[in-house]
Amino acid sequence: MIDLPDARFALVTAIDPERSMFDAMLDGWERQQFSRGLSAGTVEHNTGFIRRFELALGEYPWHWTATDVEDFTSSLLSMSPPRAHSTLRGYHQTITTFCDFLTDPRYDWAERCTEAFGTHPVQICHEWNTRAHLSEFEAKPAKRPFSYDELEAFFARADLIVEEIIQKGKKGALSALRDAQLFKTVYAFGLRRTEAAMLDLADLRSNPNSPQWAGYGVVHVRFGKAINGGPPRRRSVLAVPEFDWAIEGLKHWVEQARPKFLAHKTNALWISERKTRLSIRHLDYRFAAIRDQAGLDENLTLHSLRHSYVTHLIEFGYPERFVQEQVGHSYASTTAIYTSVSNDYKNRILASALGRVYSPTPEGLNQ
Repeated sequence: MIDLPDARFALVTAIDPERSMFDAMLDGWERQQFSRGLSAGTVEHNTGFIRRFELALGEYPWHWTATDVEDFTSSLLSMSPPRAHSTLRGYHQTITTFCDFLTDPRYDWAERCTEAFGTHPVQICHEWNTRAHLSEFEAKPAKRPFSYDELEAFFARADLIVEEIIQKGKKGALSALRDAQLFKTVYAFGLRRTEAAMLDLADLRSNPNSPQWAGYGVVHVRFGKAINGGPPRRRSVLAVPEFDWAIEGLKHWVEQARPKFLAHKTNALWISERKTRLSIRHLDYRFAAIRDQAGLDENLTLHSLRHSYVTHLIEFGYPERFVQEQVGHSYASTTAIYTSVSNDYKNRILASALGRVYSPTPEGLNQ
């Protein structure tokens, strides 16, 4: 008697053995990435890109060549606007890593493909057809921190939205207040998007050296940017007096505004009308809306607030090591590329240097 499930499986594999082999490769690569400690989001992004790359080429990996990488890159550069250097480098790195997996002798993909199709995968990426990581900072030149006037305009517009909603008697004033305070907190503590979105009430802590801020002197970041498949990095960000206005607003949000959402079942600091944690997408959408209403440069992004935090701490005179620890950078060089101090600050430094070098010689010093 024929076993029906096995017969059906044999029929499927006989109909499309190439697709079955490709799917098996991706399944194996997924398991390898999880074993390396990569997050589920990263693994999904990587495998999804390889599927799109295969679809764009119309060929399976055992037929890929170095020319395919170059043609694919050229097509992305011909788009309007062309893909950024960092984006292309990321694509090339993903293809390189996948081909490394397929050609690694510790796996048997070469033997299986040769037996089934008479050919096998090769590494199609090399130093002459891929983008290298040549600079610490690969963002577009238009990306920059806010100026002080732009910051004032942005936060003023965020506050005005709350007032306009209240005056019109419409719903949404509480949500607008939340968004305004969220962005002020991002700036006042130099947070990344995910770091801000993932904050819980328990992450707001006291600093014994700053009793005037009670339970809002420290923000404990638990979802900092991970490195090379490691877990999210943690750090504690101290409140500084130059941003005490934002700390007062944070206290008002936690103790008076947030309870009105009646979200008793979540500890999330920033919650939606549905009593769930705010999404990254919401942060980006609301930031862009306020920025555009304020008439500001469209190249300013939510991450620009973090750049502004670094720049302004330096201008306020905080040591570079302190700033580095505040924002969670492993290297001082990374903090340096975030810094874009104003002309006023540079002029003050220059004036100090001129006074030090060319100051009048004290009377009688050279006698």
